[in-house]
Amino acid sequence: MQKSECQRGVQLRNRVTDNCDQRTSSSAQIKQRTTVPQSKSLVSTSSPEPARKLHPRPSDKLNPKTINPFGEQSRAPSAFAAIYSKGGIPCRLVHGSVKHRLQWECPPENLPFDPLLITLAEGLRETKHPYTFVSKEGFRELLLVAGAPEKAVPLLPRLIPVLKAALVFFFSPPACPFSLPIPSFSLSLSAHDTHAPLTNQPPQVHLDDEVFERGLNALVQLSVVVGPSLNDHLKHLLTSLSKRLRDKKFREPISSALQKLEQHGGSGSLMIIKSKIPTYCSICC
Repeated sequence: MQKSECQRGVQLRNRVTDNCDQRTSSSAQIKQRTTVPQSKSLVSTSSPEPARKLHPRPSDKLNPKTINPFGEQSRAPSAFAAIYSKGGIPCRLVHGSVKHRLQWECPPENLPFDPLLITLAEGLRETKHPYTFVSKEGFRELLLVAGAPEKAVPLLPRLIPVLKAALVFFFSPPACPFSLPIPSFSLSLSAHDTHAPLTNQPPQVHLDDEVFERGLNALVQLSVVVGPSLNDHLKHLLTSLSKRLRDKKFREPISSALQKLEQHGGSGSLMIIKSKIPTYCSICC
């Protein structure tokens, strides 16, 4: 009797352990089944993101790159951005339903060109909104005021190097050891100017076509205002224009700009243009 009772006890224990093993194996299988769909869902949700980056939407062209004032900046702001954020430029951007415009704090004809015109020329090398619009439109509107030639001509020695920085183009990035050296320009602002960050700073090299277009338009606008006074500084700008003539995209805009430089600079400008760009066709031909 005692042996049979012992055998029955052993059998009951074995059954209990078998049931426990079956329960643990079944629970492990259930966990595996639940984790597999989660991983698939993660893959499916994360897969469209790189596809969107590779194939941008057509509507992205309508939204220019805009500075985020609340985001963390990866690098220090430029001199123009710092001056604009501190209120150093007496105009603000007004967003309209069709087009944007500038609102000046006071009439532009009452503003001194030194150093405001040079600061706006520095902003032509910006690549983010609203700095691009403020610098381009502010430079144009400031040159349209009464008495602009008398105010702009004395600033040409300091203004031409800044415009040249917007026209400069390097085929390799400046960080490469085989790239061309970056020219250094000294703006030599006076000690009492509030725009001190622009003093003795080399221009930033860019590879942006829009920057070149803004610089080219600003050069034409300046030639309309100062006329033959630009001829003494023209040779410093023609080297950059001749390099860009190799690009079919800018061949026609540069040719049109050179003709306007000749038109407003007179016969003296034609000789200078021909010495740097022998293939130029004069408007007199």
